Amino acid sequence: MNDLVRLTAREATRRLAAREVSPVELVDAAAERIAETDGAVNALPTLALERAREHAARLTASGPPSDPPPGYLHGLPVAVKDLKDVAGVRSTRGSLIYKDYVPERSDYLVENIEAMGGITLAKSNTPEFGAGANTFNDVFGKTRNPWDTRMTCGGSSGGAAVALATGQVWLATGSDLGGSLRIPASFCSVVGLRPTPGRVPHGPKDMPFANLSVEGPMGRTVGDTALFLDTQASGAQPVDPISLPRPERPFVEAADAPRAPGRVAYSPDLGIAPVDAEVREVCGRAVALFEAMGAGVAEDAPDLSDAEPIFQTLRAAQFAALYGKHLQDNGDLIKPELRANIEQGLAFSAGEVSAADAARGALYYRTAAFFERYDLLACPTVLVPPFDVNERYVAEAGGVRFATYTGWLLMSFALTLTACPSISVPCGFTQAGLPVGLQLTAPRAGEAALLSAAAAFEEAAGLAGSVPIDPAARH
Repeated sequence: MNDLVRLTAREATRRLAAREVSPVELVDAAAERIAETDGAVNALPTLALERAREHAARLTASGPPSDPPPGYLHGLPVAVKDLKDVAGVRSTRGSLIYKDYVPERSDYLVENIEAMGGITLAKSNTPEFGAGANTFNDVFGKTRNPWDTRMTCGGSSGGAAVALATGQVWLATGSDLGGSLRIPASFCSVVGLRPTPGRVPHGPKDMPFANLSVEGPMGRTVGDTALFLDTQASGAQPVDPISLPRPERPFVEAADAPRAPGRVAYSPDLGIAPVDAEVREVCGRAVALFEAMGAGVAEDAPDLSDAEPIFQTLRAAQFAALYGKHLQDNGDLIKPELRANIEQGLAFSAGEVSAADAARGALYYRTAAFFERYDLLACPTVLVPPFDVNERYVAEAGGVRFATYTGWLLMSFALTLTACPSISVPCGFTQAGLPVGLQLTAPRAGEAALLSAAAAFEEAAGLAGSVPIDPAARH
């Protein structure tokens, strides 16, 4: 393994800024690593190496800015999830409908990353339209977990997590509706942060006021993830009407000041999910680290008892609005689970959707009241460990059969509804050697406190150096 790919993103950007290494060298190191590993995992099916090298040459010629802003990447190659357009690069959304689509313009998120010194190296694999948490599609096939290539890497930002875990890139973009940044981070032993809606501007988009789905950063460490959040959190932008102002202090400062919160609530199941016994055990041991750091830990959770019907209704309605246009002409090209989602959303009455929206409002206020008593909520990220990549989804867990193909995402999508930032941090492994993530949630717009607590946990857990790894084919 090339030593350059072992660097953290923060160390790589430091060396780039000091001209100890060039952007072209990092592009070449990443390309070499992709060639070594991607045949086993299928994380980055679309490469943009020529475009990346041209961008790297321009950055090398111009040199770094005299006063770079927080989050400036100095020519660091990154992966972009294949739901976001990159100008001149095949952007499929994991769908046969878009299998040959090459956009003329990038999404604002990509434009901003590139303006901040990031280099788009590749597009990471995703389920069709990001629907589902096992990364496979009919365009590129399955993405496999590098800890055990028989297993799923999760999703929908699965290619992004695998690219990080194998050392193909130092940072990767992701998006999160029901857990798509957090679930693959948990399954691959990396870090995925779902920010507060509006924290990361993106667009233009068909539903600019929608706030269930967000863009966010993935990295190998909490510090790297904080760096990439600084890159992405560019402040209020006309392209995104819900975008938030840029924070006064960089998020890396919070990650550099690890601090255990005073009051931590821990729930092994949020009171709503049939969590696997081994996942409970791993996360229970992990949360005890907060007590060792002096935090007060109590078993508690906000009332999320109606999270599933709220989420399933609002998600289906959003899918109907976004993808209903494809049913008539291309319905046969859409995977059956997604087609059923769209049809369900189209069948809902306005009263049913508005009732779900009102119920979400009540859930939000309950959560806000909960965070008057606690600084942080901790729980497992996913209710099961990584499973067979050939299983499309988890149909049953703990004797409970799920009504939909997304029912097993309950631990993450329940927290989506709160509009609070959540992060998945590696916390241990099962007896079979498969990763488990601990999900930490802070009050709305509390990314700084969340990153500080996550950094303290990461330091105590001692797992930050567990990646990158070579893909393992176990038997």
